[in-house]
Amino acid sequence: MKRGLALAVTLLLVGSVIPLGLATNTTASNATGSTSVLLDNTTREGVIATQLIKELQRLASFAEKKIEPIKDRLPQNSSIIKYYELAEEYRGKALEEYNESDYHNSILDSLTAMHYYKRALSRLREGRERVEEAKAHVRAQAERMNEYLAFVRKVITLAQEQGIDITNLSRAYNETVEAYKTVLNDLREKNLTRAREDLEVLREKMILLNNEFRMVRRELAYKNADKIVSAFLRKGERGIEIAEKAIEFGENKGYNVTELKERLDAFKALYEQVKNLSAEGKYDEALSLIQENGETIAKFHGAITFVMRKVHEREVQKRARNMKAFLREIADRIQKDRRALEGLEKKGVDTRRAELQLKVAVEELKLGVELARHGEPAKAKAHFEIALDLLNRVEGFILTHS
Repeated sequence: MKRGLALAVTLLLVGSVIPLGLATNTTASNATGSTSVLLDNTTREGVIATQLIKELQRLASFAEKKIEPIKDRLPQNSSIIKYYELAEEYRGKALEEYNESDYHNSILDSLTAMHYYKRALSRLREGRERVEEAKAHVRAQAERMNEYLAFVRKVITLAQEQGIDITNLSRAYNETVEAYKTVLNDLREKNLTRAREDLEVLREKMILLNNEFRMVRRELAYKNADKIVSAFLRKGERGIEIAEKAIEFGENKGYNVTELKERLDAFKALYEQVKNLSAEGKYDEALSLIQENGETIAKFHGAITFVMRKVHEREVQKRARNMKAFLREIADRIQKDRRALEGLEKKGVDTRRAELQLKVAVEELKLGVELARHGEPAKAKAHFEIALDLLNRVEGFILTHS
């Protein structure tokens, strides 16, 4: 009973691999009671076992090509190695049992081996995806680091030119650069494990660098307090103008501009204080006031950014509406022209050239739409103009032959 149940399960599992005729009883009979021809269980198991061994060997070969080259680089407790070794073990048993004509157990061990090969390959694929994600993360961090180090280098040069002591900052910078180079070298060698470790060292160096950088930058800021304050007043004046226009526009449209008004009032109060200190030549005090009110400044500029984004969105929506109207108009013309050409063709008019022009016009229109979607209006316009020219020619043809 157990043997029959195992065979039934096996037949279900491999039904898509084995031809149906080989796994069913075949009977031949005649009126005189000739001998029946039956494939017994042993014969059927032999056919199934043979097919499974072929499939198993193909899968084993594929797994070997994928796993063996990286096997030494995987940790000892890797699930990939665990499943791969189990698969190899069951494959060996399946082959041995097959050679001894123990087809029943060979089938079971073949299926088990295939299961573990697939598990190993699945883990390998998941691992590679995680590796690629980790590499992308490390690369992104390295790129940000490159930009940051370039900025620090400029500040060091500027501070040195203005006589500021940069000894500690330069030392922290050089140590960070060396740690950064080490991470880049790890990535070039594709040693992700070491890259992660060296990235931690880089982060520690970065903390020291940031501390030194802040101190030098602060000192540099006060040495250039007059320039910074002047820039603040210039940009602040422009920001106030934008906010006041936005409030006026919003009130006319019935929008709620209470929050923008509050942020504008807070910023204007700060702006006037800084302006008065600047007029008295008290740039250090003005700069300190700016630094102390960073949140007020950030909220105000955040509101300005929000307003500008909304204006941009309205412009985009307006253009989109115009584009939709244009496309609807063109689509209607194309449909009308197509029907008109069909009518002329029924009358015996040769419309092949006009039909070709209409098809090309449709393709040009599609290209224009794609370019417009990708933010290339100039190129889109050129394709739209070609489409319109072709439509005009088609409609001229229709008018002539109607």
